[in-house]
Amino acid sequence: MADRPGTSHGALEAIWIKRAHRGPMDPVRTARLVEGQGVAGSVDRSRRRQVTILSREAWDACMAELGVTLDPSTRRANLLVAGVDLEGTRNRVLRIGDARLLIGGEVTPCERMEEAYAGLQATMRPHWRGGAFAQVLSGAEIQVGDPVQWESP
Repeated sequence: MADRPGTSHGALEAIWIKRAHRGPMDPVRTARLVEGQGVAGSVDRSRRRQVTILSREAWDACMAELGVTLDPSTRRANLLVAGVDLEGTRNRVLRIGDARLLIGGEVTPCERMEEAYAGLQATMRPHWRGGAFAQVLSGAEIQVGDPVQWESP
């Protein structure tokens, strides 16, 4: 895992937009994060849970534990970041490119993960492996490869 929250730097590895409830996760190279709303064009967001973020390292740990290789889009998150530990980061501000996201809490893995692969839901439960949800404080255009880092507390 990356350093403790607040000291790690990483990169945005993937962006997915969900156009319909329970619909496919469409990979895109760029997206607009809209202040107070979330990822433009993506459904299933709320005032509190505008963007969902998955850590590459957490996903890889789940895959190693299960002994399988599933695409990270299986998680159905909006963003995949590498080099940044999300565990225990509630109320921290994550900067992705020029966008600023306030981490609201942990995304608890749902039964859809169990439908995707037996054992996945339970494997994702510890250490915030299911990712985090956030609100967009400052919107911006983001793209795969953008730097990801924590703002100083």
